[in-house]
Amino acid sequence: MAEKKQDGIWETIKTIFWALIIAGVFRTLFFQPFWIPTGSMKDTLLIGDFLFVNKMAYGYSRYSCPFSSCPISGRLLGSEPERGDVVVFRHPSLGTDYVKRLIGLPGDKIQVTNGILFINGEEAKQVPDGTFEEIKQAQGRFATFPQCANSPVGQGGTCIKEKAIETLPNGVTHSVLNVRNTRLDNTNVFTVPDGEYFFMGDNRDNSTDSRVSPNAGGVGFVPAEYLLGRADRVMFSAAGKRLFYFWTWRYDRFFKAIE
Repeated sequence: MAEKKQDGIWETIKTIFWALIIAGVFRTLFFQPFWIPTGSMKDTLLIGDFLFVNKMAYGYSRYSCPFSSCPISGRLLGSEPERGDVVVFRHPSLGTDYVKRLIGLPGDKIQVTNGILFINGEEAKQVPDGTFEEIKQAQGRFATFPQCANSPVGQGGTCIKEKAIETLPNGVTHSVLNVRNTRLDNTNVFTVPDGEYFFMGDNRDNSTDSRVSPNAGGVGFVPAEYLLGRADRVMFSAAGKRLFYFWTWRYDRFFKAIE
C-alpha cells in the first residue's frame, strides 16, 4: 500500500513537472498572457483587459524567456514591426513590461506640435470622434482614478475625454484621447536611432512613453531586442479589482480585435 502511495505521489510530481515545462515553452515561443494595469492606452485598451501577446510576430530575444533567461544575442527569427502595431515591450531600464503603440521606426523624425503628431514632417491627421466617457471610480488592482477633461468630477460622476481618430502615414487609423494641454503636447524633434523604436500611448495626456527619457521617468527609445510581441486581440475583460468579480465582466470586449 505504501509503495502504491509513493508511486501515485511520484506520478503527480511528474505530471506537474511536464505541465510546467509545456506551459513555459508555450509562453516562451507562442503567446504570453498580459493584463492591462493602467489607462495609458485608453480607449483602445482598458484597465482590466486580458490579452495574449503574439511572440512569433517579431521573433525572439533574451527577453522572450521568463526572467530574461534566453541565451540569445540580438533577435532570432525576427521580422520588422509595422507602424501602428500595439506592442508589449520590456522597459529598457526598469525591467517591467509596457504596452504602447509603435509610432516611430528607425530613422524617423517624430515631433508633437499643439497635440498633433508629425512623422517625418507629415501630419498624422486627427478627426474629432465625439467623447470617451467612463465612471469616475477606482479602476483595476492599483485602484487608480481616471483623468477627466471635465474636472472636477466627483467619485461616481461621468468622466469625459475628447476623442479623435488619428491616421498614421501608412494608413493605420486608431483612437486617441485628449484630457488637457500638457508640456508633452509640444516636443522637440526626436530622431529614432537605428535598431530602436519610438512608442506612444493612445491616451496621450496620461501615458509614460518615448516622449520622455528613462532618466526623467519615461521610456525613451526602445531597442529591438526589448520587443516581446504584438497585441492582437483582447481575450477577456473585467472592470473590477478581482477576476472573479463576474458582475464587472465586460462581455462586449471578449475576443475583441485590437486596432
